[in-house]
Amino acid sequence: MRHPLITRLAVLLAVALAGVPMAAAETSSWVGHGDGPDQPVPKKAHPPKTNKGTPAAKVIKTVPGTPVQLPAIAPPVLPSTQLAPAAPVAPAQQPAPAAPTTAAPAIPAPAAPSGNASEYAKTPPPSEDAAYEAFDQGRYLTALELAVKAAERGDPQAHTLVGRIYAEGYGTSKNSALAAQWYARGAELGDPEAMFALGVLLAEGQGVAKDRGAAAQMFEAAAVRKHPLANYNLALLFLKGDGKPENPYRAFAHMLFAAEAGVSAAQYDLGALYATGTGVEPNAFEAAKWIGKAAAAGNPEAQLDYAVILFQGHGVPPDQKRGAALFRSAAERGLAVAQNRLARCYAYGAGVEMDVVEAAKWHLIAKAGGEEDENLDKILAKLSKADRAKAQRAAEEWRDKMQIGIE
Repeated sequence: MRHPLITRLAVLLAVALAGVPMAAAETSSWVGHGDGPDQPVPKKAHPPKTNKGTPAAKVIKTVPGTPVQLPAIAPPVLPSTQLAPAAPVAPAQQPAPAAPTTAAPAIPAPAAPSGNASEYAKTPPPSEDAAYEAFDQGRYLTALELAVKAAERGDPQAHTLVGRIYAEGYGTSKNSALAAQWYARGAELGDPEAMFALGVLLAEGQGVAKDRGAAAQMFEAAAVRKHPLANYNLALLFLKGDGKPENPYRAFAHMLFAAEAGVSAAQYDLGALYATGTGVEPNAFEAAKWIGKAAAAGNPEAQLDYAVILFQGHGVPPDQKRGAALFRSAAERGLAVAQNRLARCYAYGAGVEMDVVEAAKWHLIAKAGGEEDENLDKILAKLSKADRAKAQRAAEEWRDKMQIGIE
């Protein structure tokens, strides 16, 4: 079940206004590989040099709803214990580096910001580092060897990089327990990326026993250091009252920070908070603004929700043409609700030129995804055999392209 105050348009960070259950969209769970909208998980990519030591980003997914209705989402599964000892796993034919202590890290206080420091500090660009250069080039064993040497010299981010290599299994066997130990040491040395990564492992119970309270502490330590995704996860914990006391006002503050820092999931969820008046006064304009930002960032569920907002003119001037275009964008990403809405657009000429064959195509696609629509069934029944066959072929061709990854 979703948070009591949360009524969704379709599915947060991927779902849209429509009062109809959404297609599979990852929500209320820990999502990996950065802050992307729900979409096929991309192949492992090398971390950008501007995120030195950054582990694969993961965020909690469980957020509030917006002006229209969304399906109930299961709450995120979070943690409950301490770091478990790790059995070292060595990279191909190399001895595993000695793991740091598994004791709960003592997190140093963040440095006081200067008077003119930006409130939303960005991760500082890393210095040129051979370990990260090797990692960027896919030479993971070399990166591991160099990072271990740097860690021996006390480099916090080197610990984080070693942790990530083991957490993701880059060039070696995946070992979450060993990764947790390296992250713990990086966190103790003050690296917010290590704090965030350790929080995720604690939240998921990967390599360590699940401990929501401990995960919240790690997220909070990273959030104090202006880590956007840590702020986002912390907001969700405050919303749920899990690992942190339920506090919608604190949740809103952390969500706002993450949204303003560019986390599209947070932008979508912030819109939901404004729509439902959770931790803030209800504000249709702000709800539309933030959901629109998430939609512009490519979040398919936000695109679906924002399309509904545009059709309804809720907080923004009505714009059916733009709304139909967003329905198409979300439909092409496989959201059945958006496919159904796009079919209706073509059936009634709303925002697009009326085209019953195209309407039938998208209706068939949506129906295969679990979206029923009696009115569209009637329209399909009135088609000639030739037009029905044409729509069927078009629907099959679209599904074939989706299966082989052609957009």
